[in-house]
Amino acid sequence: MTIRSLLSILADGQFHSGQELGAELKVSRSAIWKQMRKLEDFGIEIYSVKGRGYRLPGGLDLLDEERFRQELDDVVGTQLSGQCFELSIPSTNMLAMQQLHQNGGHGRLYVAEQQTAGRGRRGRHWVSPFARNLYFSLVWRFPQGAASLEGLSLAVGLGLVRGLRRLGLEGAELKWPNDLLWQGRKLAGILLEMNGEASGDCQVVSGVGLNIAMPDELAADIGQPWVDLRQICGQTPSRTEVLAALVNELVPVMEAFSRDGFEPFRDEWHALDAYRDQRVSLSFGLNAVEGVCRGVSESGALMLETASGVESFHGGEVSLRRLS
Repeated sequence: MTIRSLLSILADGQFHSGQELGAELKVSRSAIWKQMRKLEDFGIEIYSVKGRGYRLPGGLDLLDEERFRQELDDVVGTQLSGQCFELSIPSTNMLAMQQLHQNGGHGRLYVAEQQTAGRGRRGRHWVSPFARNLYFSLVWRFPQGAASLEGLSLAVGLGLVRGLRRLGLEGAELKWPNDLLWQGRKLAGILLEMNGEASGDCQVVSGVGLNIAMPDELAADIGQPWVDLRQICGQTPSRTEVLAALVNELVPVMEAFSRDGFEPFRDEWHALDAYRDQRVSLSFGLNAVEGVCRGVSESGALMLETASGVESFHGGEVSLRRLS
C-alpha cells in the first residue's frame, strides 16, 4: 500500500471504514490507522467517526499523472523528457536542481502536491498546502549561456497567462519581473534558478506557484494581497487540467525564447503590464528609486522614468510596488 493509493480512495470526501480500506488495499486495519497518522503530517484534515470510518471533508483534487499526459498537446508531449510527480517534498525547484545531472535535466517537469520549504523571490516562504494549489518546476537548457537569459522570467509569465486563457480566464496581468496579478492581488509567482556558464551551455529551473484553492485559515500566513482561481472563477477546473494548460503554453515559450530571446514577446508583455505608466518605487538592497513605469526594454529590463530621465533596471533581488 502507498499513501497515494489511500488518498485516491479518500479523495471522494465520503466515509470509508477501516475494514473497507484494508480490504481494498490488502492491508490490516492497523496499517490503515498508521497511514492516517502520516496523512495528518501532511496537514490533511481527517474526520474519524466510530462505526463509519474515515473521511476527508470536502475531498481532495489530486493530480492525475496519466490524465496530465493525455491532456498535453502532441508536440509538447514529445518535448518533455519526463515528469516527476511527488506527494510532499521541500520544493520542486530544489529537487530539480539536485537531479539536473543524473536525469539529463532538459525538458523534465517536477510537480508536487505539497512543498514544505517552498520559496518565493528574495527567500520568502511560499505557502504550499497539500493538494490545494499548483507547485511545479520545468527544466530547460539554453545553449547561449546565462548572458542571454534576461527577460526569461517575463516570458515565463506570458506563458502562464496564455495557459490561463486556454481555460477561459481573462484579466490576469503581469508585474515585473515575475508575478501574476489579478486586480492587484497576487495569483502566481515565478522563481528561476540557473546552473551553467555565463557564455556556455546552461540549464534553468523555472519554478511556478499558482494559487487555486487556498484554505482560508492560511490567509494570515501570506504577507501580501493575494487571490486564487476559486475566488476568481467560482467553479475551477481540476488542478490536473490547469497544470496541463500551463505546460502546453510554457514549453512553446521556452522553445521560442531559446531561439529568439525576449524581444518578440515584448509587445504582448506590455499589453499585460500591471504597472504601465504608473508611479512606483523600486527597491534594491538598501536603495530605492521612484519613478513612472514605461514598460520594458527589448531585453526585458524595467524602464523607469525618473527625475534624471528614463533609466533601465535589471532583475535580481529587487522589489517593485505601486505608489498611491
